[in-house]
Amino acid sequence: MDLTPKQIVHELNKYIIGQADAKKAVAIALRNRYRRSCLSPELQEEITPKNIIMKGPTGVGKTEIARRLAKLVKAPFLKVEATKYTEVGYVGRDVESMVRDLAECAIRLVKEEKTAEVSYRAAATAERRIAKVLAEQKKSERGETAKEVFEQNLVDDIHAGKYDGTVIEIDVEDVPKPLELSPGSGAAIDLGSIFSGMGMHKKKKRKITVREAKNLIMAEEADKLIDNDAVNAEAIRRAENDGIIFIDEIDKIAGKGNHGADVSREGVQRDILPIVEGCTVMTKYGPVKTDYILFIAAGAFHVSKVEDLIPELQGRFPIQVNLNSLTKQDFIDILTQPQNAITAQYSALLAVDNIDLHFSPDAIDKIAELSEAVNATSEDIGARRLHTVMERLLEDISYNAGGNDYPVVQVEVNRKYVEEHLENITGDRDLKKYVL
Repeated sequence: MDLTPKQIVHELNKYIIGQADAKKAVAIALRNRYRRSCLSPELQEEITPKNIIMKGPTGVGKTEIARRLAKLVKAPFLKVEATKYTEVGYVGRDVESMVRDLAECAIRLVKEEKTAEVSYRAAATAERRIAKVLAEQKKSERGETAKEVFEQNLVDDIHAGKYDGTVIEIDVEDVPKPLELSPGSGAAIDLGSIFSGMGMHKKKKRKITVREAKNLIMAEEADKLIDNDAVNAEAIRRAENDGIIFIDEIDKIAGKGNHGADVSREGVQRDILPIVEGCTVMTKYGPVKTDYILFIAAGAFHVSKVEDLIPELQGRFPIQVNLNSLTKQDFIDILTQPQNAITAQYSALLAVDNIDLHFSPDAIDKIAELSEAVNATSEDIGARRLHTVMERLLEDISYNAGGNDYPVVQVEVNRKYVEEHLENITGDRDLKKYVL
């Protein structure tokens, strides 16, 4: 998708409020990928992504910006925490596993696309198989002979969903689950792929509804129609050229003079360095070059500073952007502007129990004011504070909702209601129970 930086920022604005500098930086990085793809192969080899470090408190949109960016262009995306990796020689996950995980994400992404392409053919095959089972079942029940015309009628009815709730007994493939070699290693043996490669397809009988059977058989048939070698090749290409790895909490492995339990922090930085610089990591789908993967690092950097990272790693993240704490106006915008605004979410949830919930402008203003105040006097957890405030505000309404069998009740949340239910919020430490 060849979106311009301004168009990318416009799309991000639908979901994330503020943080113009961060949006601008990622939009330029994404556009540069498209520009690079238009160059000659010789010049493409020379141009590498300019990685980004986002610095700002939790809950202000660092992860969401990166996730929405990847979703926008259907790029393989992986979010990892720097703290879960250990230096080579220690027990735990090694940093190369992030590239293997990205390859898995790319495989899933490409497989979903290929499955969508063959879904019509797979659905038709699934409906015919189920029709045969249903015809046999009805034959045994009524003592009649199953005929082709009858089966075709069943296919039409199955396609229309008339038998979705009917329970049938059908043979499905029994695929063993992958076995993890050691806890936290990220290495696993996929027995299913081994046996299928040897032509060993074990079947087992299951009693399930027609809807479930259709989904299972469609997955089986789609897998037969898809060229897995082509999927692997395309996934590797996308991981290498379009992949985005978001390394969160990088500030937790920064700092000088760490000792004791933290002795491996600088070692983790040294291990991350070759991945970011560009190397080749072996995966079960083939080698993955990391030279052109876009790395976005993020951290609050309350205790440590970006300058505390080892110089070589700093040099691989040439773009640094600061994300600001949220203001009252930001909270108002978050509550009203995004497509997935939290007020719309709560209205939709309570509509299930026939509560027609509305927020007045003065209520929105008061909620934003309190959220900013609590963040200022307590821990600054950014937009996540709204979950704390909204849960407390709507606790009584949620608890007393009668259910979907009751008549529709109109509920207007105004400033007075907010003040009555949240009057002690700034000093109420029990609110932390709502924050994970």
